[in-house]
Amino acid sequence: MSERVAVIAGGAKGIGRAVGLDLAERGWSVALCYRTSEKEGSETAEAIRKKGARALSVRADVSDPKAAEAFVKQVEGEWGRIDALINAAGPYHRVNLLEETIEGWHAMFDHNLHPLFYLSRLVAPGMRERRWGRIVSFSMANADQMIGQPQITGHYIAKVGVLILTRSLAKLLAPHGITVNAISPGFIRSGSAPESEMAGMIKNIPAGYVGELSDAVSVARFLLSDEARYVTGGNIHLSGGWGV
Repeated sequence: MSERVAVIAGGAKGIGRAVGLDLAERGWSVALCYRTSEKEGSETAEAIRKKGARALSVRADVSDPKAAEAFVKQVEGEWGRIDALINAAGPYHRVNLLEETIEGWHAMFDHNLHPLFYLSRLVAPGMRERRWGRIVSFSMANADQMIGQPQITGHYIAKVGVLILTRSLAKLLAPHGITVNAISPGFIRSGSAPESEMAGMIKNIPAGYVGELSDAVSVARFLLSDEARYVTGGNIHLSGGWGV
């Protein structure tokens, strides 16, 4: 895998950062982008380089199709290829649906769903040419149930959309040696939620504990590997049974 290149949207911290560090240990070059986390992005890139791998850390709001295109062109221009796309960004806010603003509503789709479309269509041509590629996106553990979510409605609908887009891309790209899959986390200790909130949720998790970053990394590692060549259009629940 020494020649392989991964692009990680939302790779500055949390699950995206952990996946990037794991790929670096396996010889991948890692390009990450972020919207606001400049300090974390620089620190993650330096940590990747300390593992002996190449790293790029780029401020790019890939909810803007022009910024997404510029980011992909930069990576391909410097490293010549993109073999894997990991969509790890997933911001959300809790607000009653009837109190949601127009701006807040659009933001949930702009930052959770649209980048998957923008980036996938940009990286797919090179993957098709090389007849190998991996696209992995993060949804949420109960998105496939399509239940009512009055406090996180926009975010939830966007994550359902990730599953549909994943399956659609999987069908289109399978003939070219490209797999497209989703990982749907429940409660993962990634730093995005207070520890007290995590502890309070344990009673709702059948496994009896909150997941670790290493749990997310192990699933992503498999889906990005050659061993997963026949796995596409999948949605792997990463939740200890929550949301199933």
